[in-house]
Amino acid sequence: MNYRTVSNHKSNAVGQAASAAPEPADALIRINKYLSAHCGVSRRAADTLINQGRVTVNGSIAQPGLKVSSSDTILLDQQVIAAEPAAPVYLALNKPRGIICTTDRRVNDNISDFLDYPERIYPIGRLDRDSEGLLLLTNDGSIVNQILRARFMHEKEYEVTVQESITPAFIKSMRQPVPILGTLTQAAKVRQIDEHRFRIILTQGLNRQIRRMCEYFQYHVCELRRLRIMNITLGTLKPGQWRYLSHKELQQLDDLLQRSLKDQGRDLEVNQYDE
Repeated sequence: MNYRTVSNHKSNAVGQAASAAPEPADALIRINKYLSAHCGVSRRAADTLINQGRVTVNGSIAQPGLKVSSSDTILLDQQVIAAEPAAPVYLALNKPRGIICTTDRRVNDNISDFLDYPERIYPIGRLDRDSEGLLLLTNDGSIVNQILRARFMHEKEYEVTVQESITPAFIKSMRQPVPILGTLTQAAKVRQIDEHRFRIILTQGLNRQIRRMCEYFQYHVCELRRLRIMNITLGTLKPGQWRYLSHKELQQLDDLLQRSLKDQGRDLEVNQYDE
């Protein structure tokens, strides 16, 4: 099932990091910007890596705000970061239950060890350990925040199995704003599949949002599977299988991202959490 689509697609959003002009060899840039360009993470995620002490520069643990150049020896998790940014990679994985969406190899069942991809790639957003389904991974840091940015309200679709029998009142209530985590959720699209299953489309990413919404109405989630992120669908991927995004998917994704940027403008709030 694994296959690679070689793409020269370089538009304003997808593949931006690869097509950008390289910094001069002696140019000093902040360490989080360097990590974003060379490791495919957002700058916020890069700051987390730095604060965790996982980044070293010339043998010393990197500090936030440090400026570096391509002549420095920079390591992440004791692995040298290549001076030249890698070609962009975009993967769709059907994450099985039990796998944790962290690239920290010190954590058991981390996504990096499970996927064992030959290049350093990072998940776009998260799926809870007990959840399964579509997870996007990339080394293109420029696209991460564009997909996760809260104001853009990008759709994510899930199939949920609950222990209790579903009623019309439950479906109606799940469509409305629900009070969780000290706030109200945004209205959602919900439709029942059978007695114990329903599908829900969210445009935000609060921590364990669907589970908390169900718990508010005394429903208990047995299984939760993500089927879609924006235009990217899980398709026929079985748990543990992955594929490269196609030319068509990348073009459609880029069109959606550009439309979001045009319609909403820049926003710093990011949805890091998913189910």
